[in-house]
Amino acid sequence: MASGDPFLRKLERAGALSDEEQAELQALTFNRRAVPARNDIVTGDIPDRVYLVMNGFACRYKILRGGTRRIVSFVLPGDLCYMHDTGAFGRDLRVGALTPCSVVDLSRSELIELIGTYPGINRAIWWVTLRELSRAREWIVNDTRPADKRLAHTLCELLVCLQVIGLADEDSFELPLSQSDVADVLGISHVHINRVVQSLRAGGLITWSDNLVTISDVQEFKAFGEFDPAYLCFDGFGP
Repeated sequence: MASGDPFLRKLERAGALSDEEQAELQALTFNRRAVPARNDIVTGDIPDRVYLVMNGFACRYKILRGGTRRIVSFVLPGDLCYMHDTGAFGRDLRVGALTPCSVVDLSRSELIELIGTYPGINRAIWWVTLRELSRAREWIVNDTRPADKRLAHTLCELLVCLQVIGLADEDSFELPLSQSDVADVLGISHVHINRVVQSLRAGGLITWSDNLVTISDVQEFKAFGEFDPAYLCFDGFGP
């Protein structure tokens, strides 16, 4: 496994990639561009492009009537955007950088050619598709929980996802997002998010200071947030 490459680290969760498959995928990711924070990653409509975030925090979001933003998923290092979307189909969501990001513009046609040529890459991209659908379902369910449990669940998801790519410790991770960003994830007001964070702090469940989130007792926190990591599919396809 290529330990320094978040893309390969994630794809190999679906099963081992051969040296040749890894080399072919890495060859696609050489040319990177910087996207400043608070800018959209995708500008214009280029059907033959798939976007891969290599560094930074991004999100899929929609602007609602009245100008409010709703974030519907995080895009973390190693995540693909618009893999299965072409033209207007599936482009109702925008993808924006929450922090400075490094992004690769992949050729959709080249990636599809690799999928047709290499079984390991085919399996991995199929896993990416199933994983995103599973995560989308869980975010819908999470919306039904009280705000404190909703935030706990979201922080647990970030902990596990960042651990997979080597960006989190056993009980802590860097979260360089504003509370307004987190409020837009949870679908609550920017005033309410402050109360929710203070509630988790007062309960001794987390500390959150200087962009570092530390969870006092990970298993207790997962239980509080009703978090079961199975939906993230990091065990691949199973037996």
